Amino acid sequence: MTPDQFLRALERQDPKPVYLFLGPEVHRRRLCREALINRLLPGEERDGGLTRHEMDAISLSEVLDDARSMSLFAGSRVIWAASAEAALPRGRNAAAEDEESSSGGSKTGDAAALAEYVKDPTPGVVIVFDSSRYSFEGEDKAKSERVAKFYAAAPEIVEFAPVTALDARVFAQKRAGELALRIGPQDLDRLVEATAADLARLANELDKLALFAASRDGVITEHDIAALVPNLSETTIFALVNALARRDRLESLRLLDTLIREGEYLPLALTFLGGLLRMALAAREQRLRSVQDVQSYFQKQGVAMWRSRAEQVYNASLKFPQEKLEEAISSVFRADRDLKGSRPDDRIVMEDFVLRLTRA
Repeated sequence: MTPDQFLRALERQDPKPVYLFLGPEVHRRRLCREALINRLLPGEERDGGLTRHEMDAISLSEVLDDARSMSLFAGSRVIWAASAEAALPRGRNAAAEDEESSSGGSKTGDAAALAEYVKDPTPGVVIVFDSSRYSFEGEDKAKSERVAKFYAAAPEIVEFAPVTALDARVFAQKRAGELALRIGPQDLDRLVEATAADLARLANELDKLALFAASRDGVITEHDIAALVPNLSETTIFALVNALARRDRLESLRLLDTLIREGEYLPLALTFLGGLLRMALAAREQRLRSVQDVQSYFQKQGVAMWRSRAEQVYNASLKFPQEKLEEAISSVFRADRDLKGSRPDDRIVMEDFVLRLTRA
C-alpha cells in the first residue's frame, strides 16, 4: 500500500487494528501519522490516547500487552511502536526462524503473538509498527523484506519509498501553487536539487520562502533561493566540474572550500557530482549532439531529465574527453569508498579527489 492509498482508505473506512509503516521517506510518513491520529484522537483526546514506544527498549509482546490494557482516559488509542526492526530475532533465533519459514513451519515467538492479536484486536486501539531504518534497494533490500515478513500478520503494510526527482518536482510545483509562490521553472529545479528531492526538506524550504515573499506578491528569485536555502550546491558543483575539466587545481580547491564553508554534506555533493559525470559519459558514448538529444535520450531510459539538468550533462560531456570522464568516475568511486570507511576527515578525502583529477 502506498501512502496515498492509505490516506484515501482512511477517509472511507475505519482504520485497521495494526499497520506496518516501512521505508525511510519522512514527509509522507508524517502526513499519514497525522491523518491517523486526527481520525482517532481529535482535539484534546490526543494527550490521553497517544502512546509511543521505542522497540529497541521494549519487546513486541510488551507492546501487545499495552494494547490489550483498557484506558481510563481515552475511548480510542494509537500506539506508535518506533524502531520496529529491533523486534526481529537475531543470531540463532534468526537462523531458526528462516529455516522454519523455508520449510513451511508455523510462526513462533513474537511473530505468532502478533498473528494471534490480529485475530482478536482490542476495539478502538490501533498499533503502528514503524520501521524507517531500511530502504528498498541495494544492501537494505533483503533487510527490508525480512522486516515485512516478520510483520506479515499486520493487515496493511504502508511503504514509504524514497521519491524520485520527478515526483519531488511535481510536489514542489503543487506546493508552490498552494502557497501562491511565483517561482520560475529553473529555480524550482534548483530547489529540488538543493534539497536532494527530500519532500520534508522541500516542504520546509517552500514554507520558509512563502514567509519571506509574503510582502512581495509571492515572487521568488534565484538570488532569494541562493540566500535562503541551505546546501544550495548545484551551481558550485557544476562550477567544480568545469574547473576539474580544465585541470585548474586552485579553482577546484577554492570551490571545494566554498562547499565546505556553506555546510554542504560532502558525500551528497560527491553523489551529485558522480551522477553528473556518469550521465556525461553516457551522452558521449551515445554521441548525443544537443541538449534536446540528451533530454530525449535519458527520458526514454526512464531517467527524470528536465532541461536545466540536460544542459549540465551536455556541457560536461563537451568539456571532458571520454578517457578523462572514465578516470573521473573511477576517482568518484574511490572517494565514495573512502568517505564511507574509516577516515580522519571528509575534507581530506575530497581534496585528494581534486588533486588526482587535476594532476598534469
